[in-house]
Amino acid sequence: MREIDEAWVEEAIERYRRIDDLRAEFDKAARGLEVTVRSPDGMVEVIVTAMGEVVDVRLHGPLHASSNHDVSRSVRAAVAAAADAARWAREKLRAETFGDYRPLAEA
Repeated sequence: MREIDEAWVEEAIERYRRIDDLRAEFDKAARGLEVTVRSPDGMVEVIVTAMGEVVDVRLHGPLHASSNHDVSRSVRAAVAAAADAARWAREKLRAETFGDYRPLAEA
């Protein structure tokens, strides 16, 4: 019969609760953190949260001087940059939130 290490179980439960709290903090911060990017030509601006949710899309300059293809290309470029920026912000936030966390095996 295996002996149960109650202290280890209690520590595991407490660490789980702490991870759960950190995850809630991370999710809240990621939803509130916004990143703004522009297309290379400056025509399209996209604001995105670190969770990847698009908050706003803004068009700058006179669109009548641009073709549909040019506008589409600018939108695609800005959306791709927004996805990259959201991923970067999420990873930075994850490192800040969970940076001091040590796996249970190391405890």
